[in-house]
Amino acid sequence: MLSEKIALQLFASRLKGIARFEQYPEVVQSEQFKYLIEKAKNTEWGRKYRYNEIHNYNDFVSRVPVSDYEDIQPYIRRMMEGENNILWPEKICWFAQSSGTTNDKSKFIPVSPSCLQKCHYRGGKDVVSTYLNNVPESKLFGGKALVLGGSHKPMPYNKFVGKGDLSAILIQNINPLANLYRTPSKKIILMDEWESKLEKICKHTVNKNITSLSGVPSWFLVLIKKALEYTGKQYLTDIWPDLEVFFHGGVSFKPYEKQYKTLIPSPQMRYMETYNASEGFFSIQNDFNDPAMLLLLDYGIFFEFIPIEELNSDNPEVYPLEAVETGRNYAIVMSSSNGLWRYKIGDTVMFTGKKPFKIIVTGRTRNFINAFGEELMVDNAERAILKACEKTGGKIHEYTAAPVYMSAEFKGRHQWLIEFITLPHSMDQFALELDNALKGLNTDYEAKRYKNMTLEMPEITIARPNLFYDWLESRGKLGGQHKIPRLSNNRDIIDSVLSLHTT
Repeated sequence: MLSEKIALQLFASRLKGIARFEQYPEVVQSEQFKYLIEKAKNTEWGRKYRYNEIHNYNDFVSRVPVSDYEDIQPYIRRMMEGENNILWPEKICWFAQSSGTTNDKSKFIPVSPSCLQKCHYRGGKDVVSTYLNNVPESKLFGGKALVLGGSHKPMPYNKFVGKGDLSAILIQNINPLANLYRTPSKKIILMDEWESKLEKICKHTVNKNITSLSGVPSWFLVLIKKALEYTGKQYLTDIWPDLEVFFHGGVSFKPYEKQYKTLIPSPQMRYMETYNASEGFFSIQNDFNDPAMLLLLDYGIFFEFIPIEELNSDNPEVYPLEAVETGRNYAIVMSSSNGLWRYKIGDTVMFTGKKPFKIIVTGRTRNFINAFGEELMVDNAERAILKACEKTGGKIHEYTAAPVYMSAEFKGRHQWLIEFITLPHSMDQFALELDNALKGLNTDYEAKRYKNMTLEMPEITIARPNLFYDWLESRGKLGGQHKIPRLSNNRDIIDSVLSLHTT
């Protein structure tokens, strides 16, 4: 087996690459910009916006519009039907089906060969190299990596083009050598039916020496509980005693942290966050003592940012990386080697540092509540829920929240639909602690709650067991990268979930 020392030597070039963009971020981003413009100048998109005449960032800004999925969907549709050289010069045979939706329809994000190798797989290498650099005593390669992914299938109108979860696309195309260190087999991990997949994963992994886990916290928790049930064990370390790290991403780890630490009571266990979206691999946690993640700058991505308060304006200010400020919420705009140009990916981040550039993910541009001017972001919600649970002894499994609009009888309020693992000792106290935590985290929310003038106390609705699981199943979204929308600025999601509440 490959030793950690040899692995670190193999990954040494990437540690140098990381150090370079940490030290010279503007230079590296300029290199990415020039590479992208030169590569795409003869595509249909490049000819339309005269990329051959773009010599600097100002030319780019004046020529190429900021876009969202609706703007580029016709181009992507043609690519999915087999047309080439539309947004990017390479032949693109894979499209990541994103759970971020528009009008309840899936997005399909192009995954080019360059994006696979220089972005997503480079991200995987950087995660491992960073981890080994931080944990020199690691025995990571003494066992297997358990990766929990989704599935893929061919397009109905083009059998040579595939669609599916990004995780499935990565597993399908990975270097065969990597399969020596991964389990279970590709055949099992790419199964479409979620519950049968869990059964087979348990059967084929409980007797293996698993040293690392990789996946979405919410879905991995389902697998962990299934494995414990399958083996009759109390703790995951009873099954895999050499388990040492969970590489996680996709949703916030905060609501699940206590459950993981209860089920994996090991002093050697570590948790490392990654930010790998369908659109690209963006950041990794490079310091276990700092929850912020290092922004990855040499992945064939050129970054721009829109202040969240300007997002819906007709002509928002868009800033390159060097112009951002710490402590401010921004929507990410990216141009990349998968053919997305000045594309709003739908996520919001806040910079915690600029030397190097480090971020925390604060939410989604469409995943917030601002029905009363409170500008409540997912990051606020996650932190407040955690504080309320700590104060009242509660443990949660899933939740979503939405506004209850003003009426003749009532002022506005937020309704929180929460599925608890352990109920708080007092629901009234839980609501009070949640409210106080939100006030402490968000001044706009605090102002709207002042003397109940605009917003009343939060309304807590206790969800029946498995309600959110049943809701995802009813929508064909079990497993993979699918997740519960935490906050919504309308009642579509919460009312849809509540419709199953008594069934």
